Amino acid sequence: MMNKFKDGFLIGAATAAHQVEGNNVNSDCWVMENVPGSIYKEPSLDAADHYNRYEDDIKIMADAGLNAYRFSIEWARIEPAKGRFDENEIEHYKKVLECCYKNNITPIVTLHHFSSPKWLIPEGGWEDEKTIHYFENYCRHVVEKLGDMMPYICTINEANIGIQIKKFMAMAEGSDNLEKDANIQVGLNKDAKVDMKAYYEALGEAFGIDPAKVQPFVAPRTVEGDRIVMRCHERARQVIKNINPDIKVGITLSLVDYHVLPGGERLAAADQDEDFLHYLPYLQDDDFLGVQNYTRQVYGPSGVLRPVGEAKLTKMGYEYYPEALAGVVRFVSKHWNKPIMITENGISTDNDTDRVDFIEHALKGLYQCIEEGIEVIGYMHWSLLDNFEWQLGYEQKFGLIAVDRATQTRYPKRSLRCLGNIGKYGF
Repeated sequence: MMNKFKDGFLIGAATAAHQVEGNNVNSDCWVMENVPGSIYKEPSLDAADHYNRYEDDIKIMADAGLNAYRFSIEWARIEPAKGRFDENEIEHYKKVLECCYKNNITPIVTLHHFSSPKWLIPEGGWEDEKTIHYFENYCRHVVEKLGDMMPYICTINEANIGIQIKKFMAMAEGSDNLEKDANIQVGLNKDAKVDMKAYYEALGEAFGIDPAKVQPFVAPRTVEGDRIVMRCHERARQVIKNINPDIKVGITLSLVDYHVLPGGERLAAADQDEDFLHYLPYLQDDDFLGVQNYTRQVYGPSGVLRPVGEAKLTKMGYEYYPEALAGVVRFVSKHWNKPIMITENGISTDNDTDRVDFIEHALKGLYQCIEEGIEVIGYMHWSLLDNFEWQLGYEQKFGLIAVDRATQTRYPKRSLRCLGNIGKYGF
């Protein structure tokens, strides 16, 4: 007998605007990629040209059997200068939404996915109280114009990433190899000896501010900065609901599957609180929670243990462990009794057979969670396209669709068909 997700279950793929659209020239990330001594391996440039090719990409998804698409609207396009909104860009994203509906794809919109307008950084960035007001204004403008077409909104992608980066950078302090010591999921595998001082001096000059005050979203975050991010979420949710109470609003968090060995309980509990539990008071009025998971972490008495022996690794360098998804869903469900959406899950690999196996194992585990009574409403695989993986450039391959960047030709992989077939027929 086939196991099949119930009718209405959302099964699709995800992208982030800066990683796929290309030429996001008003973004802080564009500045960070192009300053002298950048820690980015390469600039994004045209990326996957999804800005111009979204119709073809969405049709490929639909033809494969997917029924949902999580994508982000780029704040730097909508508001390229403080207080100046570009209606042509609103019209662009309206067309993307219309294209989704034309292809029977449910859109899941993220309002902020790591990149911000470059004007925000001289204003204090993500450590400044003013950003709450700026983010509120941006969200209001988008939802007033497009809200009737957006059934699901994720306000902020991986709201906990700044706290995680601070932790990972501390782990790597004094290390000869940040790639092994930091959580590579966030794209931090740069040599620990990189001259960050020179890089931040270049950023300070580019943004016209003190280098110490350069605070993009993907940067080590203070406790106060963490609070500001969550107040941005609360304010955005309030604005969205005031305009259209029917929109389902949530946030997404980066979470690992926590495996605890004897003696590791205290350290694991501290990470669980830092990564997830302390955010719960801010989320009580949310409609769903976006869970993003790529691997597990094993805790021993001295901290997180590296994969050893025969452990299989992804191209990113962390453990291949598709069972992590079910593990983290079970953990979240103990503390969250509302709907869960898997907003990212996947692997970087040059071997698509590994991706097929990963999808099958992850989704079987997710199906079992649903059978146990956990309310999971959707699964968005990361990523729809091979894309620009932030500091790591184009070497990493997360996509269900390969992209020849010289020609921008799309080559759907077997894993895309696998995911669509599971959605249509089960497994």
